[in-house]
Amino acid sequence: MDCGGDPRGREAETVTGTEGPGGLDPRTLWLGHDRPRRGRRPAFSREAITAAAIALADSEGIDAVTMRRVAAEVGAGVMSLYSYAPDKETLLDLMIDHVSGELPTTGPLTGDWRADLKNIGRLQRAHMLRHPWLPAAVQARRSLGPRTLDFLEHALAALRPSGLDGAARLEVFAQLTSFVAAHASYEIGQARAAGEPGRAAAEALYLAEVAADGRHPELAEALATAGRPVTPEAMFDRFLTRLVDGLDAG
Repeated sequence: MDCGGDPRGREAETVTGTEGPGGLDPRTLWLGHDRPRRGRRPAFSREAITAAAIALADSEGIDAVTMRRVAAEVGAGVMSLYSYAPDKETLLDLMIDHVSGELPTTGPLTGDWRADLKNIGRLQRAHMLRHPWLPAAVQARRSLGPRTLDFLEHALAALRPSGLDGAARLEVFAQLTSFVAAHASYEIGQARAAGEPGRAAAEALYLAEVAADGRHPELAEALATAGRPVTPEAMFDRFLTRLVDGLDAG
């Protein structure tokens, strides 16, 4: 069974090869440089295992994703999963790359690199909110898969008119992704807290009392300032604009 070719097309049925402290060699994982063991074709695939893990993470959170639970979802023995992913960290890399395929990579760019970069940030935010486990996962990933690299290529192309060199464009994209992941994590946490009865009202009363105690004049002034739109989208756009408009085009 041949596992060569475009890794975004046919999925390798098993992944074997060099392993180290960080799990599989990225060339083995993404490019299929090592051939899988020959034998009877398995009843499930790396694609199915990854999809099952994503479904669990989306519905129950990343802590629900264990090798034993994923094996049960696809009807496999838990030990057989280690032929596809030697550890949960590798499985997480597979999950991140799989959902990265949801991000558009062929849309037209305007040539206004700041506008295009803001649009990329908005796409990332929506993507991370669809998969609440993703903001933390992207900051801990060990390897960039082919779908992730396609989106990176799109972002670097959007940044070309900025005049920044290649290394600086990579840094800008990393900065943007870190910002979006942090903000998405904040939004997800706030949404969960808002679901607690009376939490928002209690928090408002608490801050009002603190602002009135005379020991926090800066906070009192901030709270007394005419409010800006506080929808999650409006707040994200304000922060995104400050970040992108403040970048030095070099």
